[in-house]
Amino acid sequence: MRLEVDRSRCEGHGLCAGAAPSLLDLDDDGELAFLRDEGADSDADQARAAVRVCPVVALRLV
Repeated sequence: MRLEVDRSRCEGHGLCAGAAPSLLDLDDDGELAFLRDEGADSDADQARAAVRVCPVVALRLV
């Protein structure tokens, strides 16, 4: 499982970072930063939650 972001869609709302704090963060410029883009099975719930809460559908799991 890997998270991908469509940077052209991402608006920096930060909901995904709140839903997946071990995987995602917003940098000082409001840009999405991956702490890890490939998660362990234990991160799967957080990754799915991040995808689900994104208001602009900029994240997907592959």
